[in-house]
Amino acid sequence: MEDTAIVTTINLPNSLTSPEADSAVLEVTGGASLSGQVAVSGAKNSALVVMAGALLSGQPCRIRNIPHLVDIERMGEVLAALGVGLQRQGDSLEIDARSIAHTQAPYDLVSRLRASFFVIGPLLARMGEARIPLPGGCAIGARPVELHVRGLQAMGANVHIDHGTVHACVPGRRSRLQGAKIYLDYPSVGATETLMMAATLAEGETIIENAAQEPEVTDLANFCRSMGARIQGAGTNTIAIAGVPSLHSTDFGIIPDRIEAGTFLVAGAMTRSEISLCPVIPEHLTALIAKLQEVGGQVLVEGPNRLRYVPGATLNPVDLQTGPFPGFPTDMQAQFMALMAVAQGSSIITETVFENRLGHVAELNRMGADIRINGSCAIIKGVPRLSGAPVLATDLRASAALVLAGLAAEGTTLIQGLHHLDRGYENLEGKLQQLGAQLARKPGV
Repeated sequence: MEDTAIVTTINLPNSLTSPEADSAVLEVTGGASLSGQVAVSGAKNSALVVMAGALLSGQPCRIRNIPHLVDIERMGEVLAALGVGLQRQGDSLEIDARSIAHTQAPYDLVSRLRASFFVIGPLLARMGEARIPLPGGCAIGARPVELHVRGLQAMGANVHIDHGTVHACVPGRRSRLQGAKIYLDYPSVGATETLMMAATLAEGETIIENAAQEPEVTDLANFCRSMGARIQGAGTNTIAIAGVPSLHSTDFGIIPDRIEAGTFLVAGAMTRSEISLCPVIPEHLTALIAKLQEVGGQVLVEGPNRLRYVPGATLNPVDLQTGPFPGFPTDMQAQFMALMAVAQGSSIITETVFENRLGHVAELNRMGADIRINGSCAIIKGVPRLSGAPVLATDLRASAALVLAGLAAEGTTLIQGLHHLDRGYENLEGKLQQLGAQLARKPGV
């Protein structure tokens, strides 16, 4: 990669950044059958943390398969505020972190994107200090940062929280964090990723036990390894990182988004439609595929990166419980609940990851679903059909669930709160239109 300065710019389609975007509504006319192949974008949750990981290198990096999303733009703004140069061309993003001008991220940016907290690990490892406000994002539960803090403290950092900002520094004359043995009380994806990044430049070896095993953790490890990091065990519950003095430039491609792929598979099931998806990594969808086959459809692996959904004669009710990977992903809970709302029987969905992630229940019930909540459980009695209605998205995955419900409903559904949808799905309505769905984004009243 050429050693030239990179312009600080990252642009999104006008539909996502215009003043009307927050007030727009999505009009979905149900009943259409879907067919064809849909292209799956790069994984949002991987792209965000890899963008933060680029801070570890003193040389420019190129990251490919970056989706066009509001969250990506916000992470770009956070990096730019630190003095990092960015330039986007198509789905590629060049990040130049040679000259980090600031080690404090602005509150107004971090408060809108939880993933921006990931910069604390790379900044602390490379610069010896970081000041990051406590993060924001979807209001789906208290996602505390204690595991991040305790892990960084185990690596020798002084960390304290003052007036809503996490202050971290490497104390004394030491210029580097120290390797440590860290046990996570919960296999937190964010904590695993933060500590793994911090450990790449630490002095000595770091062992992370009870680590998260999500594919996005493995993708981050592969990105760091492509820059020269020494990481073993990513994708298992024990990750070993041998620190190195510095990391070099890389050209790296992000994995396909397993949650987007899963959302389209559920769209096929809800509309009783046969559709194909590419590119995908089937192993990342094992739990969802198993549940969809219990429902009655078939998910066929047609190649190393292609899946085809074939609907069954009926939609059977299925019980499930969300959990860390390789369990059923919490990010697919809302979409699968929309499917169970039209299954032939009763089912129970138990949310174990986030305590406030059932906000979509009231909106699905507005469309004629029969769902009641008992603590962290949703008891769903399937109905023959849903009815179109005006509804409000309460978080990112709830917005996708309402789109799916609208596709299967009689009549027209008007969905508000599209800023949630735009955070995590690249051109969802356009991709569904290509499959034959009848939906369109319209200005709000």
